[in-house]
Amino acid sequence: MTILVAYVARPEGQAALDKGIEIATRRNEPLVVVNAGPGGKDDTGVVDGYEGERLAERLAKLPVPAEFKHFVRGKSTVDEIEALVNHLDVSVLVIGLRRRTAVGKLLLGSTAQEILMTVSCPVLCVKAA
Repeated sequence: MTILVAYVARPEGQAALDKGIEIATRRNEPLVVVNAGPGGKDDTGVVDGYEGERLAERLAKLPVPAEFKHFVRGKSTVDEIEALVNHLDVSVLVIGLRRRTAVGKLLLGSTAQEILMTVSCPVLCVKAA
């Protein structure tokens, strides 16, 4: 079994990472942290080289096997996460949530909602402090 964390370089992504590390360590399960998106110049939340290196260094210090994957290859975030859930034996997917107004949700949609409706494993949603 594997703990999968969907990571974005924002406070809600950090909250998801912290919770994923806590669960993986407590259960003694491998941890996979993924940052995924279609890419492009307007893409926000994509981890730059420094952030990716810092994450990899943090994961290397954990008492469980852990790895960081960064995908920017034209697929949607949901498609990339769903593919990992189907490929790995995921016991839980951890995602971060941010506060949005009802109108914001209506106009922009919700990646978190799509993930909840799509993936076949349990999903733990966490909020930033």
